[in-house]
Amino acid sequence: MIITKMSLPRRTILRGMGTALALPLLDAMVPAFSAIARTAAAPIRRLGVVYVPNGMAMEYWTPAATGATYELTPILQPLAAFRNQMLVLSGLHGHWNATHAGGSTSFLTGASGLTGELNIRIDEGMSMDQVVAKEFGRQTQLASLELALDSRGNAGQCSGGYSCVYTNTLSWSSPTTPLTGESNPRAVFERLFGDTASTDKATRRASIEKGSSLLDSVLQKVADLQRQIGPRDRTKIDEYLEGIRDVERRFQKAEEQSARELPVMDQPPGTPATVGEHAKLMYDMQVLAYQADLTRVSTLMVGREQTGRVYPEIGVPDAHHPLSHHRNDPAKIATMSKINVYHVKLFADYLEKLRATPDGDGSLLDNIILMYGAGMSDSNSHNHSNLPMLLLGGGSGQLKGGRHLKYAKDKPAANLLVTVMDKLGVPRERIGDADGKLDVDSLDI
Repeated sequence: MIITKMSLPRRTILRGMGTALALPLLDAMVPAFSAIARTAAAPIRRLGVVYVPNGMAMEYWTPAATGATYELTPILQPLAAFRNQMLVLSGLHGHWNATHAGGSTSFLTGASGLTGELNIRIDEGMSMDQVVAKEFGRQTQLASLELALDSRGNAGQCSGGYSCVYTNTLSWSSPTTPLTGESNPRAVFERLFGDTASTDKATRRASIEKGSSLLDSVLQKVADLQRQIGPRDRTKIDEYLEGIRDVERRFQKAEEQSARELPVMDQPPGTPATVGEHAKLMYDMQVLAYQADLTRVSTLMVGREQTGRVYPEIGVPDAHHPLSHHRNDPAKIATMSKINVYHVKLFADYLEKLRATPDGDGSLLDNIILMYGAGMSDSNSHNHSNLPMLLLGGGSGQLKGGRHLKYAKDKPAANLLVTVMDKLGVPRERIGDADGKLDVDSLDI
């Protein structure tokens, strides 16, 4: 920590040519001669949620042993580098009938339902992430960020008599107000950093060919600022701006390719052709949003329930949803596990970027709680018991990893929501069908 006589406002914004760029937390934003204040102050807490669809190949997911000595299974193996900041949770269950809609809808609401009916009993009519966002959003530009890799193309009924909105949505601001995730990286980028060009196709085409950038319009102000701050702050700004520039390059490249090739069905311009590149863009923009403290709450649906996406990039040409109804065929389960492993590998890359990004006296990974999992276990039978769930990150000192916790009696998955909110400093007695908090601090359960 370098103490200077200069003090920048925490919400310093660089403006130019109609754009506004927020900066990451810098040492210069701590008042002169009071750098110790940042160490003493409570660190910024964040919540991230990553949802994977169509259940899990549970044979390849669930560790045999509990406690700290468990062995990583094939699906969890990509997370080996993060074992000490990871909790594997088994035994949690949802209270929903056997439908895909129940998996996604109950994941953050703890809601229960019957075919054709919905009974969402959630705190203040919100999903858990929105309860947290209501509190955390007082300090940020955006209360929350809802992302998805599948577009919102489906309409009508999708699962068990429910509207397709239930298979497409994790976040709810009320029992009747879904916050369906945005799948277009360009739209997400512009929500975070402002519109750098017209929405007119010809104008946007000209912008791409010119190579225009959000950063170009504020470059001089960045240079002026860098002359006033210390070397550590200059390094932080350089890394942050290079991250923005890299994201811009990648979705501009995707737009260039989409202009040359026939567009893929349900993939808007700016969306990469593969799940891997699409996911990396979405994960990278979450890192940038956390870095600049634009939001402290983010959710990502890797796929909507019943998604029929194929994965030729990993040698799986079978559509995901039909494959998940594997009829207990070992070969099909093994093939499905390849998709599950791929999702975890992409998530592990995201964790590495969070860990490599300084935040306060630690990293972004140290100051976040991440929930990763699915809304059902065995998709073949639409089983909502023993959900595959992970907690990752340090939670600003509130979360201790390195263990597999298996709850002796089936506990409502909503208990995990109450527990996470408590760790984030947003305590609630109940959400959905929760009947208490989980013990996630013991060495074993």
